[in-house]
Amino acid sequence: MSTAHNQNPPVVVVVGGGFTGLAAAYQLCLEGIAVTVVEAATETGGLAASFKVASGQRLERFYHHWFTSDSHIMSLISELAATDDVILRQTQTGVYYANTIYRLASPLDLLRFSALSLPNRIRLGWLAIRARMVGDWRGLENVSAESWLKRLGGNEVYKVVWEPLLRGKFGDLAPEVSAVWIWNKLKLRGGSRGKDGGEQLAYFRGGFSALVLRMEQAIKSRGGRVLTDTAVTNLQVANGRVHAVVTDQGKLAADAVIVTPAFPIVSQLLTEHTSDSYLRQLAGVKYLANVCLILELDRSLSETYWLNVNDPTFPFVGVIEHTNFEPATSYGDRAIVYLSRYLPADDPYYCLSDSATLEHCLPYLQSMFPAFRREWIMAHYVWRARYAQPVVSREYGASIPTCCSPVEGVYIASMAQIYPEDRGTNYAVREGRETAKLVANWLRNRPIAEWPVCCPCERPASKALGH
Repeated sequence: MSTAHNQNPPVVVVVGGGFTGLAAAYQLCLEGIAVTVVEAATETGGLAASFKVASGQRLERFYHHWFTSDSHIMSLISELAATDDVILRQTQTGVYYANTIYRLASPLDLLRFSALSLPNRIRLGWLAIRARMVGDWRGLENVSAESWLKRLGGNEVYKVVWEPLLRGKFGDLAPEVSAVWIWNKLKLRGGSRGKDGGEQLAYFRGGFSALVLRMEQAIKSRGGRVLTDTAVTNLQVANGRVHAVVTDQGKLAADAVIVTPAFPIVSQLLTEHTSDSYLRQLAGVKYLANVCLILELDRSLSETYWLNVNDPTFPFVGVIEHTNFEPATSYGDRAIVYLSRYLPADDPYYCLSDSATLEHCLPYLQSMFPAFRREWIMAHYVWRARYAQPVVSREYGASIPTCCSPVEGVYIASMAQIYPEDRGTNYAVREGRETAKLVANWLRNRPIAEWPVCCPCERPASKALGH
């Protein structure tokens, strides 16, 4: 392998094999640059990684889908000649509130939503329309989600619909959440609705793991490498410039490094090489963890794909019946149900055993679906993610670091920098590819010895790649 700063072709190491890292590596390959992806886990995919269920089919550890407006992932899929594997399906959504399940899949369902008075049902629908009409989201950056939602929909709509969701997801941090975060959620879901008002979502044939495999193959076919079971432990830096990546399997020379994990992991790699003030900036972003209990059932719970649980006393904020989206025939005719909970990593629930997690959730599931019986459960799985959701607080855009670290040649492309959008594979692909293009441009057009301290990013001030 080449060593940095000689006459050999430049080498880039990408730390992390999630969608951001794989997209960055793929783009570097297109640019003709040698690249190695280093992933600590046994397989790539990051938060979209998968496992085998009883049928042998691979399933995402955490529920995933795309919106029809997700152009970045669709463009990549097209380049990989895999568009025929994108599946579009109409889905049904609902809300569990006051011990009742309400269907909320269409405008007519909204008019029947008796948890709200008729005038407030209309206000709720108008709120969603007004959110999509927001022309400049920057005006929402210093506004809390709570105050914005109350202003648009009133107190009753907030108490019934929004407060339980914010509290259920963010807990005590809910008052800190920016209006930008909820605005983007409303915009995304509204943009995925058809002419009849129903929501249409997208999935990949064979699951997200099938697309991850395609991305890996595309990287390898262009001369790139993907190393799994390889943990990055440090960076080798001299005179403020990166020269190599240190792993538990040895050292990899590098002219540039793209680091894609969460900021606390990035901070560990940069601790010896940058200032305390920069490390404090990285530490300023708070993260929530996630616990996802997956059930394989011998029958379906309901016809609803996505059921928001508007009761913060429940141990899960959503019931996602995946097989009301991807048919149960893909999983040996078993129903697949995700029960998802976001929480601080020091919450005792995060450390429960898999069996204790199941036992804790069962009474609540029974209260939601009275016909449900334990005997329906054929198998269960529990997955945990320490850094699952950055907390998008007010003025978040001004607080997150840009892609350029203080170490020359080290770039950061992490999900916490996806803003004003929220994290997701579509935007992970965008950030990975744009960072890779920036790196490639430097490597082609600047002698390495003349690299500036930071890159001349030209995106808007509140964007992850901008100053």
